[in-house]
Amino acid sequence: MQRIDVTGLPDLPSAAAAAFHGDWLGRAQAALDGGDLTLVFGPADHTHVGWRLAAVQMLAREHAPRRVNAVASDDPAGIAAALEYLGAAGGITGQYLPLDSAGAGAVVSSAA
Repeated sequence: MQRIDVTGLPDLPSAAAAAFHGDWLGRAQAALDGGDLTLVFGPADHTHVGWRLAAVQMLAREHAPRRVNAVASDDPAGIAAALEYLGAAGGITGQYLPLDSAGAGAVVSSAA
């Protein structure tokens, strides 16, 4: 799975979306010629979720059966774990996963 670290985006969501489409979309499309792709964004508040998810879903639809996902984090260990997970999860595509450094909580199961 290929990885592109998307950097240097403006804080304003509309400007960030425009910059992504102007500066990064072509790179992402070219990378998909070589296989599945995960975009790595820096952390952002909820105002960026819509355009990021739309971009990832658009790329996933246009390049199927290639898989395209994105994570948002500045935690190298969290990013590495997410990339490992996504690399092994063959059915996951078109997802935007904001990460935090707290890690996953305990799994609750009704099985005894």
